[in-house]
Amino acid sequence: MNGGHMQIGEVASRTELSLRTIRHYEDTGLVVPSARSQGGFRLYTEADVARLMVVRRMKPLGFTLDEMRALLEATDRLDLGDELSADEREQLLERVRGFERAARQRVADLRTRLARAEEFAATLADRIENATARP
Repeated sequence: MNGGHMQIGEVASRTELSLRTIRHYEDTGLVVPSARSQGGFRLYTEADVARLMVVRRMKPLGFTLDEMRALLEATDRLDLGDELSADEREQLLERVRGFERAARQRVADLRTRLARAEEFAATLADRIENATARP
């Protein structure tokens, strides 16, 4: 689209999110289209796509919509830069650090679960091999 705007279909393709999911995130206030076309179509910018990517990356880690909203609010405020006091900036940074720690822990938990799942699949493969090797 001209002016750096994209319609929802292009955003869905780029983010690998369904149209329904993007609309749901709009309904919950996680992302709001930057504009509307004269025909009423949602129009998104690169910043909107980046915001949706944050949400998309948080979802498989089990973050709730409220947690996603809290992180996005903190990063939005941090993006204000010079408009923040040093104390406010540090509080926001600490909030983001908390999310980073939580994300790392959730990734570690997922790795553990994946390793257990792979062990289980290997055990089943061994059982199948042993059973088919018998006459």
